[in-house]
Amino acid sequence: MHAYRSHTCAALTAANVGETVRLSGWVHRKRDHGGVLFVDLRDNYGITQVVADVDSPALKVLEEVRVESVVTIDGEVKARAAGTANANLATGEIEVFARAATVQSHAQELPMPVAGDQEYPEDIRLRYRFLDLRRERLHANIKLRSDVIASLRQRMIGQGFTEFQTPILTASSPEGARDYLVPSRVHPGKFYALPQAPQMFKQLLMVAGFDRYFQIAPCFRDEDARADRSPGEFYQLDFEMSYVTQDDVFAAIEPVLHGVFEQFADWQGKGRTVSPLPFKRIPFRESMLKYGNDKPDLRNPLIITDVSEHFAGSGFGRFASIVEAGDVVRAIPAPGTADKSRKFFDDMNSWAQGEGFAGLGYATRKGGEWGGPIAKNHGEDKMSAMADALGLGPDDGIFFAAGKEAQAAKLAGLARTRVADQLGLLDQSRFEFCWIVDFPMFEYDEDAKKVDFSHNPFSMPQGELEALETKDPLDILAYQYDIVCNGIELSSGAIRNHRPEIMYKAFEIAGYSREDVDTNFAGMINAFKYGAPPHGGSAPGVDRIVMLLADEPNIREVITFPMTQKAEDLMMGAPSFVSAKQLRELNIRSTADQPIG
Repeated sequence: MHAYRSHTCAALTAANVGETVRLSGWVHRKRDHGGVLFVDLRDNYGITQVVADVDSPALKVLEEVRVESVVTIDGEVKARAAGTANANLATGEIEVFARAATVQSHAQELPMPVAGDQEYPEDIRLRYRFLDLRRERLHANIKLRSDVIASLRQRMIGQGFTEFQTPILTASSPEGARDYLVPSRVHPGKFYALPQAPQMFKQLLMVAGFDRYFQIAPCFRDEDARADRSPGEFYQLDFEMSYVTQDDVFAAIEPVLHGVFEQFADWQGKGRTVSPLPFKRIPFRESMLKYGNDKPDLRNPLIITDVSEHFAGSGFGRFASIVEAGDVVRAIPAPGTADKSRKFFDDMNSWAQGEGFAGLGYATRKGGEWGGPIAKNHGEDKMSAMADALGLGPDDGIFFAAGKEAQAAKLAGLARTRVADQLGLLDQSRFEFCWIVDFPMFEYDEDAKKVDFSHNPFSMPQGELEALETKDPLDILAYQYDIVCNGIELSSGAIRNHRPEIMYKAFEIAGYSREDVDTNFAGMINAFKYGAPPHGGSAPGVDRIVMLLADEPNIREVITFPMTQKAEDLMMGAPSFVSAKQLRELNIRSTADQPIG
């Protein structure tokens, strides 16, 4: 018999009754029933119930050992007594009567329990992440992550993509988030940068003629954490294709994402559905109007509507003056709120003020009767005409966001989400995908008082060079697109600008000289001068995909060893000071107070 186990802790069934087996694992739980000790033994695969009584030499060993100690059990497989089977366990029909027990490793008193679903502070969980990862929910999440990555890889290869690895040490780029810098020992004063994404390298692979590339790529950005963004590093399904249009890119990646989400939609019996192929396409400006952002949650049935014309010259002077000044009024439906008290609407207004806005107007309606100051001043007939235009019923209220278009859209989008949450309108059993397309190529930067790129500077403008030379820059659209699922942006992508003359012109509009482009993007612009195919791609985030499939609200729950919101690894003690010797080797002098050594 093997030194440690003949079976895993999920392998034994009624077919094994009578066999002598050896199991190894962690002591998950112990239950002492007066002379009979029940031990749940756990490994990566599952749990087996072990029994020891006064006739077993293993009893004394198991009585004294702490939970989470690692033990090896020799014993006999027995059927559980009638009525005691556990249908929730793969091994629930049997138990192992322990004949011998060997302690492989003693556990000290635990800083946090492994069994159970108790919540513990983030600092404890991350400092003892190796214990946290033993817990059932998190352990399952990480195994799911591995399965998802395997599925993504298999599906990409099936679509004709070839996997490549791109450099981790590269050059710093002036675009995007802050770089993580790595000093060079052999080139004093110079630094490498960890890649924010393999963007330039994957485009260079297209120039090199490889046609269809992908990798599960590590990316590094020095940016603050969010619920759906890990500080420091993340992984993405990075891919690029040659000789493709935007439609070709969508046709290649949609079956991969749809297939993966369908494969794991019923993970742990969640029974979810996935929006059918092809995924819905929503122009950027339409998304900003109807949903108040460019990453809409389509499970939310509420649609925002511009009602500015309804208030032009109306009796509600505040909105009338806003419209007269060229600004907008947006309406967010509040269906079935006739039974809601005035406090519900006032609380929404207070919430908006807490978010930094002037406020959120509202009108109530019950049985067709309007209430609230906006309705009183605007008039019953005008309110009813507006409600009819919005398709609202006699018991549906309305919230209003008013002001400059960008701010009104932002407030309306946040309010749409909050109203749906407050009223329980989200269908949690669906994965709803959509593409956001037709992003503006440029935007006006109010702070810098200049036109700048609005999204990705390396995207191909719609209309190419002619559009750059003849159109108002703010009217030019780009072949840029985002893939969104349930309000989470999975990735941005684009058909790339592969022609040097178009790139120079695009950067010129944004205030960059030809020399700026040649200096900052030398590798790519030089390569394009030697024959570059039309190409495009995207890079869906692996962490976010797994977060959605695992139904977790925070991305750290699907990452093996995440950092804190302050980008600290409490378990390994990173970042940390280094010795004076190491700094001298790198020709670096630190201005921070640190130990001398």
